[in-house]
Amino acid sequence: MELIPRITEKSYSEETKHTYVFRVPAGASKQAIAKAVVDEFKVTVEDVRTLTRRGKKTRFSRGKHAYPGTTYRQDKHLAYVTIKEGEKIPVFDDASEQSEEESNSSRKSTTASGDSKGRQTTKKKSSKEEKGDKK
Repeated sequence: MELIPRITEKSYSEETKHTYVFRVPAGASKQAIAKAVVDEFKVTVEDVRTLTRRGKKTRFSRGKHAYPGTTYRQDKHLAYVTIKEGEKIPVFDDASEQSEEESNSSRKSTTASGDSKGRQTTKKKSSKEEKGDKK
């Protein structure tokens, strides 16, 4: 079974309650989800809550003169998995560490080649220097 972690603000706030949010296949049962989490992350599952989010309604056109129709996006099946206190799932920690490292490295690169406010600076050649380069 494929468990896709949901990395959102809400999932991070749920993490304080030892609850992790995953996107799971539509036909997955709570028992199958709990077994998949135990097998993949080696943690103790205490509770599993599931929900199905209906897909949004979208409009589409079938050509220049045809009447536009409506269809629905795919439904999403989510699972809120509560694990035993003191245990963690490293998938969520890795994502937050990577984003912090990327933001820190981008800050360092802009301040190294820019001014004090992080703006890029370039020197303009004077008209005399440009004429000298052409000769």
